[in-house]
Amino acid sequence: MSDALIELLGSFRGDLLRFARLQLRDEAAAEDAVQEALLSAIEGADRFSGRSQVKTWVFSILRNKIIDMIRRRAREPNAGGLNQEIPGDAFDALFDAQGHWQPAERPTDWGDPEQSLEDAQFWQVFDACLHRLPENTARVFMMRELLGFETHEICKELTMTSSSCWVVLHRARMALRICLDNRWFQGKK
Repeated sequence: MSDALIELLGSFRGDLLRFARLQLRDEAAAEDAVQEALLSAIEGADRFSGRSQVKTWVFSILRNKIIDMIRRRAREPNAGGLNQEIPGDAFDALFDAQGHWQPAERPTDWGDPEQSLEDAQFWQVFDACLHRLPENTARVFMMRELLGFETHEICKELTMTSSSCWVVLHRARMALRICLDNRWFQGKK
């Protein structure tokens, strides 16, 4: 085990911890998940094939640890949850009375979004946009899109209805679209 790898893994710790806190909403559990992910990465370093970046690999380890913890929690009684609506005032202004886009708010052409996915700066902007979302909205979005949970699993874990979950996901996607449009794609034209 090289000191360089340990130092590299340590440089990801803040991002890993922020991701785990958002998902687990428990400081101690987030710390445990990150420590377990880093330990697994150190122990499995010889099996790292290099087909992805080290940070991507470590985040996938953490993702699996978080999924295990959430599923374990789901089998236990849930003391608290997320059963609240998120105000939609910010989104209502995007549409007219008939539900059509306001002319100034119509989505812009994003060109080739696939190309943006290969740009490290895009991911920094995406991360900033994701962290601008309300905490619970970001949590639902990340559970669905990054952790791969099914809607019924999210609803069970967060004690929310399916319709509330879909509303939260819709609002998260809309907010991310607006943020990415303003902070990334408009500057690419």
